[in-house]
Amino acid sequence: MKTIYVDVVPEETRLAIQSDGELQSVEMERSSHAHLVGNIYKGQVQNVLPGMQAAFVDIGTGKNAFLHVGDGMPQDVIHVLPEKTHIHIGQYLPVQIVKDATGTKGPRCTTHISLPGRHLVLMPTASYIGISRRIEDERERTRLQSLAEEICPKDMGLIVRTVAAGLPREELEKDVQYLVRLWQSIMAKFRLRSKGGRLLYRDADLIIRAVRDSLTDEVDAFYIDDPRTFQRVQELVRTVSPDLLARVRLYEGKKPLFQAYGIDAEIERLGARQVDLPSGGFLVIDKTEALTVIDVNTGKYVGHNDFSDTAYRTNLEAASEIMKQIRLRDISGIIVVDFIDMEKDEQKESLLQKMRSLIPLDRTKTKVVDITSLGLVEITRKKTRQNYESLVYSDCPVCHGRGRLESPETVSIRISRAIRRMEQASHAGEGYEVEVHESVAEELRQSQLLVNLAAEYGTDIKVTVRPGMHPENYSILQQG
Repeated sequence: MKTIYVDVVPEETRLAIQSDGELQSVEMERSSHAHLVGNIYKGQVQNVLPGMQAAFVDIGTGKNAFLHVGDGMPQDVIHVLPEKTHIHIGQYLPVQIVKDATGTKGPRCTTHISLPGRHLVLMPTASYIGISRRIEDERERTRLQSLAEEICPKDMGLIVRTVAAGLPREELEKDVQYLVRLWQSIMAKFRLRSKGGRLLYRDADLIIRAVRDSLTDEVDAFYIDDPRTFQRVQELVRTVSPDLLARVRLYEGKKPLFQAYGIDAEIERLGARQVDLPSGGFLVIDKTEALTVIDVNTGKYVGHNDFSDTAYRTNLEAASEIMKQIRLRDISGIIVVDFIDMEKDEQKESLLQKMRSLIPLDRTKTKVVDITSLGLVEITRKKTRQNYESLVYSDCPVCHGRGRLESPETVSIRISRAIRRMEQASHAGEGYEVEVHESVAEELRQSQLLVNLAAEYGTDIKVTVRPGMHPENYSILQQG
């Protein structure tokens, strides 16, 4: 049983999907942080990187987009692309955003456009036919391959989506006709004379993407707590999938939607560094600039047999939770998992198979690479939109994102060094006043450090607590 929940307020739209009562995915979209992924722009090349077939492109959003041939395309598609074209400064190109801006980096774009429909994805710039890997029946794959080849426009490509399984030719042709008209409209806008970058096509918002990508026969109910959004979704579903219209429902309960179905409580836990496992073990998730590291610990779980069995059982349990956390937190890039050491090769292989079996639950391209000689499992996951963490959290203004502070003892020693330097320059006969955070003041009181320093230099040192001072900061005022 799969259920979709949509919580709407003017500032934010949240979407959650549960399968058999377990949270499978969470997405969020805010009016102040519009996603660019999927948008198509008329871009103007600003700078070319020689020898890399790469460039920086002005798309009219303030930050130039980075363009590299092949970005956003599967490897088997890249192999059939036409010859690379020469890119020069001032050139105008239709480009599509494949990755949102992060930090100081601008968005990434590609010239290989893809336009998703309900059942098909049109690729106007690549002659390629692809079938969703989730369609496993070989006879159906062969049928869809043949159909796609027949209805595919000349010099264009098509990818058949999972929801197309079992559909007749007429339904697929409707999708193709709509997408071709859309592409013709985009190119008509592109040919209009204009200076600089400009938006040609805005990708669907979260609500439309939910209907297009997630509302299938597997969904039992689609709850929406906002009447206007409910009407909008009804109109859309009535057009694209009228047989699913009865599953779209307006939530009118007294409790907030996400609270009533326990989603708020699960979302709250997504910010935690430690994730507890049912057996008593736990995961520790740490994010760095280059990769995300996940450590598996047995915790309170001591098992019933030997350590090898305990480690294996804990690792299997952790594998399921890790793939879930990666999905829910939308962790992307390189992920390294430090499982508990296992000696048996068959246990290691079983663990990898377990993780790979859970990949189909994730709509984002994910790959469990292998287990290293040190027992680390490598995972890669494609990054596109800003994830939940980057939208909800910002760096701590106290630790500046480090996750830790200098200890009061360290700050105390820095203060003593500073006073020694000042004394070497000029003796303060009237003494010093040192303003510090209360934790540092307590450390100085207990350690007697400044009392000893005052005796050493024959002067007076007064400690004052300044409310609101950063724990690592201090000020030293020379008296007199």
